[in-house]
Order: sequence, then C-alpha cells, then structure tokens
Amino acid sequence: MNLGNKMNIIEIKNVTKRFNGVTAVDNLSFIAESGKIYGFLGPNGAGKTTTIRMIMGIIKPDSGEIKVFGDKISEQNKGQIGYIPEERGLYKKYKVIGLLMYFARLKGMNYTEASKNIDIWLDKVNLKDRANNKIEELSKGMQQNIQLIVSLINDPNLVILDEPFVGLDPINARNMKDIILKLKESGKTIIFSTHQMNEAERLCDHILLINKGKKLIDSLISEVKKKYSKNFVTVEFKNKMPDLKGISIIKNLYYEGNKVEIELIKNADSNKLLELLLEKEDIKKYEISESSLESIFVEVVTNEI
Repeated sequence: MNLGNKMNIIEIKNVTKRFNGVTAVDNLSFIAESGKIYGFLGPNGAGKTTTIRMIMGIIKPDSGEIKVFGDKISEQNKGQIGYIPEERGLYKKYKVIGLLMYFARLKGMNYTEASKNIDIWLDKVNLKDRANNKIEELSKGMQQNIQLIVSLINDPNLVILDEPFVGLDPINARNMKDIILKLKESGKTIIFSTHQMNEAERLCDHILLINKGKKLIDSLISEVKKKYSKNFVTVEFKNKMPDLKGISIIKNLYYEGNKVEIELIKNADSNKLLELLLEKEDIKKYEISESSLESIFVEVVTNEI
C-alpha cells in the first residue's frame, strides 16, 4: 500500500456504541492523517478501548461510520494494522522464535522474509539471546516487547497501541519511545491510548481527549497548550520567602520550600512580576513555564463532571 502522499488513515464519523443501555462512545467523530502520532486520552471508562476495538473491527458501532485506509475495515486492510491490545495475549509455552515465526507466517510472510525481520526486531528490543526461551520464562516487560514485535513484524502502515508503556521499566520504556518515533519518521501513523500524560506530551502530534464517550479535545498538542495553558512562573529565592500577597497580577501561589509556583492572572506581564519580586528579595531562579498536559487533562475532565 503506497502512502507516500498525505491521506486520512482513519475516519470516524458520528459513531455511537452502547452496552446494556450504557453509552460507551457518544456520537464521536475523528480523523487521523498519515505520518502522525495521535494520543487517545481519557479517564478509565472514557471509551478509548471501545473506540480502538471498533477501528479494528472487533466490535461494530451501533450507528455512524468508520473507515480505515479510505474503506470499511476488512481482512485485507486489517493486515496493514499493527495492534497491541490492552489485554496482552501470547502463547506461554511457545519459544520466542517459534511464536514470532507463527505470527509472521499467519500475516502472509514467507520463511526467509520472516526470519530476517524477526532477527532485526529481536535485536532492536535486545532479546536476541532469548530467542529460544519460552514466553513464560520472560519478564512482563520482555513479553510486552515480544507482543510489540508481533504487531510490527509485517511492517504495517497503521500501528495501534493500547497502554503500551504499562509494565515497562525505564530502559524498555525509552526503547519503546524510540521505536514509536522511528515508526513516525518512516511515515507510519501511530495511535496510542495511555494514562501517562508525560509520555503523550513528549510523543504526540495530536491528542483526542474523551470522557464518558464524548469528545472534549481534538487538536494538535501545540494548539491545546496554547488554548489551555495558564500563565505560570516558578521562582526560587536565595534567602527567606517574601510575602507575595497583595501583588495584583498574582492569581494563585503554590509553595514548596524556598520555591513558589505563581499563577498569574490572564494577560499579565511576567517581566513586570520579576521587577516587583526583585524589590522584595534576591532571586536564585526565575522560570516561565506552561501548564503540563496532565494539568490540562485534569482541569478539562474535572470541569465536565
């Protein structure tokens, strides 16, 4: 499948899904273009995994339309999707090499091509020396890496990862991030659902935030930061903490030792604040910062409850 030109890889239009009368996804619309990383964000029960399962054709929407690569999901275009589900599933008694060969052949690869790709991927995740181990002999993080290879072995154009960082130690988490970024560089589209806002903030071009099945945010992360970020300044004083109450451009103060995080009122000039603070006490550190994606997530979801 040639995806050299930008195209819509996923198109979700007015999709609704209910389970036993409870609405899991509520009139959701969303478009994912090729060559970008999208974060599916939301609290537990928001509808993220249900949406992913509908994209994969595992369950069908009650209403609305979903297209993948410009068409309805089918066995043919499903072969161009790499998918790691939230609930992992590997055959525990299989040896690593045998399991990977089984899935590679299942995806239509010949033996020579499969052997080459398996060798490359085991090297990427530092598991070449575990090729003859049984899956059950591997740690949870190693098993997750094997699951990743299963999803990517046939070089899919769309990669969907449901909570990919769960259970990974810092080294494997960093390796996972490197792999995701290299996939993007090669023109792949990546969708990943996560509760880890710091990872989403570092990796994503675009986020879709849903709560109770409804879309709250669907935008480039740079635009989300611009729209929702508050005006923050972090200050560390050399000596004692001065009394900052009564400064009209300060909205809130958050103290931590000799440090204070200051939230300014809207459109306040941070340079003016610096002038006022220098009149009060010597400053060791003065840093202008923006709201984290996590703080934006909490504020937006909380305001919807």
